[in-house]
Amino acid sequence: MVLKVGDPAPVFSLPDGKGNIIHLAELKGKRVVLYFYPRDNTPGCTKEACSFRDSYSDFQEKDVVVLGVSTDDAKSHEKFTTKFALPFPLLTDVDGQVATAYESYGLKKFMGKEYVGISRNTFVIGPDGTIEAIYKKVKPEFHAKEILEALV
Repeated sequence: MVLKVGDPAPVFSLPDGKGNIIHLAELKGKRVVLYFYPRDNTPGCTKEACSFRDSYSDFQEKDVVVLGVSTDDAKSHEKFTTKFALPFPLLTDVDGQVATAYESYGLKKFMGKEYVGISRNTFVIGPDGTIEAIYKKVKPEFHAKEILEALV
């Protein structure tokens, strides 16, 4: 099954770096930017996280919740959050189940080698729980601005 705009967003409950469980169902009524990224403290992922950080007040003005998701553990997320002063939660999807539900986990290639990991994709989930926008293979540096410009 391929997710598309208008589909119900796959539900999830994931821990953040502090151990709090974030439930998508509890965010109903809010718009959510759910971005999947491969690894904490890597160049592209740091650029992407910092772009969301730098635009965070703009997302708040629009009453939009920003959530990052990777397979890193809570300790890694906490270090990453602290190091770069990230004001939004990073969620731990250790087994990749939520990323799989969002078609953002699977076989990848890098420098001729194959491995399983998270793809850099973002989903905008509307207040009604449906997918409003899907961004695949995003450019990390300018992605937050791209989403902000598309939000009405």
